Amino acid sequence: MDPVIIVGAGPVGLTLALALARQEVPSVVLDEGPGKDEPRLARTAVLREDTTSLMERLTGVPVAEAGARWAGWRAMRRKQVMREVTFDAATEEGEGVTSPGDATNSGVSRLPAPLHIPQHTLTNALRAALAGERLVKIVVDSRLDAIEQEPSGVTAHTRGPKGTWWRGSYLVGCDGQRSTVRKLEDIRFPGRTAVERHAVAALRAELPWDGKALLHRMPPWRTSGPSGGEVTGRPLPDGVWRLDWLLPPGKELVTPEMLVARVRETLAGWTGGTTPPYELLDTGVHTVHHRLARRWRVGRVFLAGDAAHCLGTLGTHGLDEGLRDADNLAWKLAPAWHHGPHEALLDSYQAERRAAVAARLRAADQALPLLRGGGGLRAVVPGSARGHDALLMDGHLGQGAIGAPRTYADSPLAPPPLEGEVPVDTPRGAPVMDVRVTAEDGSFVQLRDRLGRGTLLVVLIAPGTGVWDRKHWATAGIMPRLAAAVTALPYPAELLVAESYPGAAAHSVLLVRPDGHLVTVLSGVRPADLYVAAEAALGGPVKSQAEATEEAGAAAGSR
Repeated sequence: MDPVIIVGAGPVGLTLALALARQEVPSVVLDEGPGKDEPRLARTAVLREDTTSLMERLTGVPVAEAGARWAGWRAMRRKQVMREVTFDAATEEGEGVTSPGDATNSGVSRLPAPLHIPQHTLTNALRAALAGERLVKIVVDSRLDAIEQEPSGVTAHTRGPKGTWWRGSYLVGCDGQRSTVRKLEDIRFPGRTAVERHAVAALRAELPWDGKALLHRMPPWRTSGPSGGEVTGRPLPDGVWRLDWLLPPGKELVTPEMLVARVRETLAGWTGGTTPPYELLDTGVHTVHHRLARRWRVGRVFLAGDAAHCLGTLGTHGLDEGLRDADNLAWKLAPAWHHGPHEALLDSYQAERRAAVAARLRAADQALPLLRGGGGLRAVVPGSARGHDALLMDGHLGQGAIGAPRTYADSPLAPPPLEGEVPVDTPRGAPVMDVRVTAEDGSFVQLRDRLGRGTLLVVLIAPGTGVWDRKHWATAGIMPRLAAAVTALPYPAELLVAESYPGAAAHSVLLVRPDGHLVTVLSGVRPADLYVAAEAALGGPVKSQAEATEEAGAAAGSR
């Protein structure tokens, strides 16, 4: 079968190529550029726990070591510390975590530390992982100018000295906010232009924050005007900081002189009145747009990343969502490539991902008038300033309605209500928490390390088994019956055992999608329920309990 054509060789396109290769799906990546990224320290990405784990799983290298895990986060207004968070990089997501909303002005809450990394470093790690990948071909200096679809595949033409036609099974546009793929497929891209603008500087300096990121609103050295109303300082490795100043609405020209003046006054304000020594490494202007493509799929053509959505105001970062697009799409393209089109499964990509990004865009657009209006509710609602700081912090730290990754509770792949279903601390459709599990070969691994292999994960919660030899527990108690139920599923699945999972009772069974989202949790071994949930997760028809029991039994008997 023909490979998947991926248009665009940024982080999203390269991630999709790697994710497909891990599931034995070949791809051709059409790179408009020369095949390397210019180092730009003023262009960075903030990744949450799930996307950091995805990058490390795909590249096979500790990506987190190339970035900075912040020691904490501080929100200031004028000279007052309004909110403070201490990050614990060793804390597993979901364990011992306090919501930032529980913190008081002087209180400290703990959250998993975000990863701040230069985007070119991330791209280079992906390129290095792809260098030895036999299933991926990267073609440089290839600019797309035509797409033709047929029932059996898709053809793309690239222009240049050696214009070429490429034949593919599917095509995915990961070619940014000015996407050629989107334009060729005549997909509308409505939204708002220049929602916010920020002047950006990357510099090396010693600041008094000791590895903590800082959001400073209304700093005392700038007492009027929105142009000085907000500055963010976020550390990178090797003593480098990225500073962002919110610019006033309009098209104010950001000159080198203006940027240097901002750098000097900001550093002086933070260090007590005298500008400390610093080395200016890179500058830029970051313009935020809010746009959402009407369709993310047209036949065999899909959109992902900035080609499908633009967001980034109030601290939210679009790359996180773009990487989730790639992770979501890869495991759905894989069975379609191997076994033939499965329309319900492929359609669910748009249903899930577009809804997730739309929710974040709505939350940011609703918050913007309150945060940037300079009055309004702030004057009449007690404590509203503190609430505004909380909203901003949610966006920057990946929490709440603005920043948190969305669940797929209303996904077309969600199973019907199941008789044996029980609740845990992770809602249906949400990303699973990372816990240590025992694999079928007896090795201890992290749950997230088993994702992205093109299989469902079935996790049995069995306290005490961690100290047993596998030969004792693999054939004891409910394990043989559960193993038989897993073998009978309509899709390859891996059976894992965990000592515990937040909110789960002993003998609970978790069913997890290949992209790490929870399908359901069952009380004990329930083959029919497990079969129904697995089939629903693949876009299959909803069956009655009797039909599922009969089908699961027939499948078990034939294997």
